[in-house]
Amino acid sequence: MSDVAKLTLNGAEIELPIVVGSEQEKGLDISKLRGATGYVTLDEGFVNTGSTRSAITFLNGEEGVLRYRGYPIEDLAAQADFIEIAYLLMQGELPKPSELSEMRAIMRTKRAIPDSVADLIRSFPQDSHPMAIVMSAVVALSAHNRRVDPNDPVQVADASMRLLAQLPTIAAYAYRRTTGQPVVPPSTDLDYCHNFLKMMFGKPDEEYQIEEELAEALDMLLIVHADHEQNCSTSSVRMVGSGDANLYASIAAGIGALWGPLHGGANEACIAMLEQILEEGGNVAKYVDMAKDKTNQTRLMGFGHRVYKSYDPRAKIVKAAADKVLAKLHIDDPVFPIAEELERVAVTDEYFIERNLYPNVDFYSGVLYRAMGIPANMFTVLFAMGRMPGWLSHWIEMRTSPGKRIARPRQIYTGETTREFVSIEKR
Repeated sequence: MSDVAKLTLNGAEIELPIVVGSEQEKGLDISKLRGATGYVTLDEGFVNTGSTRSAITFLNGEEGVLRYRGYPIEDLAAQADFIEIAYLLMQGELPKPSELSEMRAIMRTKRAIPDSVADLIRSFPQDSHPMAIVMSAVVALSAHNRRVDPNDPVQVADASMRLLAQLPTIAAYAYRRTTGQPVVPPSTDLDYCHNFLKMMFGKPDEEYQIEEELAEALDMLLIVHADHEQNCSTSSVRMVGSGDANLYASIAAGIGALWGPLHGGANEACIAMLEQILEEGGNVAKYVDMAKDKTNQTRLMGFGHRVYKSYDPRAKIVKAAADKVLAKLHIDDPVFPIAEELERVAVTDEYFIERNLYPNVDFYSGVLYRAMGIPANMFTVLFAMGRMPGWLSHWIEMRTSPGKRIARPRQIYTGETTREFVSIEKR
């Protein structure tokens, strides 16, 4: 195979270097195209544009493959826990026992947030969306770590560990604020997921019995959300960080991007859709027909994926966990039969099959979060908790890349050409 592709443009032949990844992904290096020809490429939404080289996550949407640092997501979800995955993503290798013990200790001892950040959370109106609180609190943390040198790997590692440890505390405090409950301080005796559930649902100075199935389900959900290549929020973290913005500002940008209903907010939108179907009599067939109708704007949230053209491998993992939790806890929720019927339609109806509209991870994670007692407005917050190690890994990789440059996409201008200014008296 040639190491260049040849583009004929206005009678001239231009050579574009071919870049091949370790999984034989192929791309054309167009970085010098504009300088050589005056042309740029147009790819709205970056559907077919590679923004970087990355060694963190491999995703093959056609075959339904997802691997973190080379390890299949199915193996990691079945055999590791979230802290191991965070170490893997950030360090590139699975931790040795001593390394894992050290990281667990850091996660236990760095959970407390500064008093001023806790005060900030308390200052929000009670009806605030938790994502607004979480995003603001992460930015506020930068005021307590002003001297983090982004070029010092020791300082970056310390700040990254603090963020990873403190986000569950921020998330739980945000939840307690929006429900009008006093906060439950973090515990140094519990692991990552048990501690979070206690902060969410426990009471101050009272013993809280945690259902082991719920802690296991939460750990799994964090793992499957830990990274997903160059998605909207991860790309936002990289783009903001490319301008040498500090770690906290970059992560806050990722949280803001995740908030959207087409990204991390999709699971919240999915549950809202299921509740709407229930309120209107539970007529699943009606909504399926509306989704098929090209003249109707109705969308079935939680179906299909921008990248996956086969079954989302994460969805299979979360579905199995959801089935287990629902059976174990004997939860009687009228929304679940509607979800099950929609799932049945999606995997049997030719319309959905032909268009690769399988239930995705957002569909099943929303159902599972609901079964766990997590309110819908906290779904995206938990997504952010899971995605944190991925964001941190990409920020670090971007900062240390030899090819780092400030991100600055081009455009094709479609506005007015030169016009003569008209004074205010003559308009």
